[in-house]
Amino acid sequence: MKILVGIKRAVDYNVRIRVRSDGSGVETDGVKMSINPFDEIALEEALRIKEAGKASEVIVVSVGGQDVQQQLRTGLAMGADRAIQVEADSSTLQPLTLAQVLKALAEQEDVGLVMLGKQAIDDDSNQVGQMLAAVWGRPQATFASKVVLEGSTATVTREVDAGLETIEIDLPAVITSDLRLNEPRFVKLPDIMKAKRKPLDVIAIDTLGGDAGHAIEAGHHEPPQARSRGIMVDDAGALVGELKNRGLL
Repeated sequence: MKILVGIKRAVDYNVRIRVRSDGSGVETDGVKMSINPFDEIALEEALRIKEAGKASEVIVVSVGGQDVQQQLRTGLAMGADRAIQVEADSSTLQPLTLAQVLKALAEQEDVGLVMLGKQAIDDDSNQVGQMLAAVWGRPQATFASKVVLEGSTATVTREVDAGLETIEIDLPAVITSDLRLNEPRFVKLPDIMKAKRKPLDVIAIDTLGGDAGHAIEAGHHEPPQARSRGIMVDDAGALVGELKNRGLL
């Protein structure tokens, strides 16, 4: 069984986000970029499934320009067998387009499982996994904190508002990872060197039938307003009075 893992290039989670002075977007020039953390967790889980002898190949895919090859090489260094770059202008891509692209690749590669992060930390859309399952016509298990594969089924423990939910789905399927699924491995220098010799194919998005139309455009960006300083009160009565004055009670 092959596993297809989608990864996204995003501003590293340790970097403090800065909005451009003209409000046109987030500053990315000279900023450290990394694999979206939830996608890295999805890749780690796929690698563990392969190491357990339940998958034959792990393929990483990313949609974007030449710069996404950096994250694809990181995925190869983690242990993926090969990588695919779907060449496109990532600034105009919509979740439905990405779902259509992943569906085409899943069918082309005849994969048994597609793993994604539950959401990207830049736009937080949380849509691609669900849309992929819909257009592909396959089962889905989102927000996974545990995955167990047995034959042609997967038992997935999901993190939901009420706690944990365990479901069983038939493969092929789509699984999106939550934060507590695993802890991604540390990439060592020899693995980085080996990754340079692994195959990385470049495919034009037009050949996969992705519909890049109906784009949602963001008109303006601005940072959140600074929080006002708190105040100290002497007792509960003073606290209640202050809350009433501010219209919070």
